[in-house]
Amino acid sequence: MINPSLSEEQAAEEVFYFPSVVLSHDTQSDPVLTYINQTGLELFELDWETILTMPSRLTAEPMERGERQRLLDKVSKNGFIDDYSGVRVSTTGRRFKIEKVTVWNLMNEAGDYQGQAAMFSHWSFLE
Repeated sequence: MINPSLSEEQAAEEVFYFPSVVLSHDTQSDPVLTYINQTGLELFELDWETILTMPSRLTAEPMERGERQRLLDKVSKNGFIDDYSGVRVSTTGRRFKIEKVTVWNLMNEAGDYQGQAAMFSHWSFLE
């Protein structure tokens, strides 16, 4: 949990170096990653420049993308989910299972939908 008394800059730094993965994507028809913290960059083997152009669907293997889309649709409908598990893949093809994932809709101050975010701290490498 981030201390609410921190400045915006301090809170952003806390999230960036948080030991759990935190990531988000936008509202495009093929959503693009908009944020990933240091833990996520390392796990998905990404660099900051790549995430700003990478469709978030590429974090899942092709055969897992249907399940991923069902999850995102459920979050869109319900606002969040806090019990997702699935297989993901890094940019080099390293597969890992994520568990106990929380995914939620991102809204701006006016209540407009801005995309979705996820956070998880449980993963294990496969193979």
